Amino acid sequence: MDDRKLAVLRAIVTDYVRSREPVGSRALVERHRLDVSPATIRNDMAALEDEGYIAQPHTSAGRVPTDKGYRLFVDRLAQIKPLSRAERCAISAFLAGAVDLDDIVTRTVRLLAKVTSQVAIVQYPVVVSAVIRQVDLIRLNGSRGLVVLVNSAGAVRQHHVDLGDCRDEDLSALRQRLNQAVVGLTPGQAAARLGGLVEQVEPDARGLAANLAAGLADLLVADSSTRVVVGGVGNLARFTDQFETAIKPVLEALEEQVVLLRLLGEATSEVTVRIGQENEHVNLTAASVVASRYGDSDETWASLGVVGPTSMDYPSTMASVRAVARYVSQILAEG
Repeated sequence: MDDRKLAVLRAIVTDYVRSREPVGSRALVERHRLDVSPATIRNDMAALEDEGYIAQPHTSAGRVPTDKGYRLFVDRLAQIKPLSRAERCAISAFLAGAVDLDDIVTRTVRLLAKVTSQVAIVQYPVVVSAVIRQVDLIRLNGSRGLVVLVNSAGAVRQHHVDLGDCRDEDLSALRQRLNQAVVGLTPGQAAARLGGLVEQVEPDARGLAANLAAGLADLLVADSSTRVVVGGVGNLARFTDQFETAIKPVLEALEEQVVLLRLLGEATSEVTVRIGQENEHVNLTAASVVASRYGDSDETWASLGVVGPTSMDYPSTMASVRAVARYVSQILAEG
């Protein structure tokens, strides 16, 4: 395709994303410096339509980009907009106050939905070699207690346990013994070590030790890597004019964790864009997905991204997704 037709396509995509209205040749002449006559633009638009890059929704209307047109735009025409200093500072400040992994994920999904005005999806990090950093035993009231597990990736998990009538000094001794047994081990190694731990404590403390070991074992086998958090679903309501029939299927797809994991699993270290029919799931063929991987190393990684209409502002959305992924990676590396 020659440069002039590419320029016409870029103009059509830009105008349609901004106005949500079909774009006519007269509008292109008035708004863009294409340095050609209106007749030439009409010829170029006819050629783009014949080649499947734009379409005419109804007679006498202007043209709108097709999935094929958006794909060419993203691949060859779109330039990822650099974020302003204010935008970068806002992202950094919003994420900097996170206290643990759950807080990081929660803040990230809220931030991503806000800065892109799309539906945000964030996968919990897959930690290949996370080890146990700390085990804590907390008395809540009476016999009710809590086992708290913290790993090297910053993930915090907790499990309620029955402490019976144990004394505080006994609880402290068991806390110390548990930490000596499992700190520095992977979840699999720690689970294997717990089996012999109960036999090592005093006979009158074995009942409590068994309860604590069982609670800790439940935490060790919990796999957060399959968890996906979704935010900003209400943003879909902004697109009811041209997205109305697709909203319900998209909402149904967003409820399926397996679908979301598959979408995010295609992300690369930079930015991956899937447009309309390129999405395998039938409920997402009217939507686009922009995603990126994040993490602090090859050992800790996950993906995040957004889902929205195919008429989204790709340069801005791609820049925001990439920037948020980089900031979250930096926070994980520093934690």
